[in-house]
Amino acid sequence: QVQVVESGGGLVQPGGSLRLSCSVSGIIFRIYSVGWYRQAPGKQRELVAGINIGGSQSYADSVKGRFTLSRVNADNAAYLQMNSLKPEDTAVYYCNPQRGREAFWGQGTQVTVSS
Repeated sequence: QVQVVESGGGLVQPGGSLRLSCSVSGIIFRIYSVGWYRQAPGKQRELVAGINIGGSQSYADSVKGRFTLSRVNADNAAYLQMNSLKPEDTAVYYCNPQRGREAFWGQGTQVTVSS
């Protein structure tokens, strides 16, 4: 059974930082790309960052220079370091391991940026 568990969300002031973790079990993690998505209330889910099996990363323009995505295959985990957070970063963040047509989702972790 595949499990994807996100953690590390919370309430942070504008300009602050958070580190989200994605722990995955039940798949051979190293052969999956990983995407981090977010969904704000009333908005569609959007791709924030992605990392492929070779470690190459891509970022949405809205987070480029502020967010850093990494993976540790030995730990079956991926991490999203978020710096200089803004109120518009408030959303539920989801981790998405994917390979071809296979994709798995976790329950998400809430990030709230507010003073």
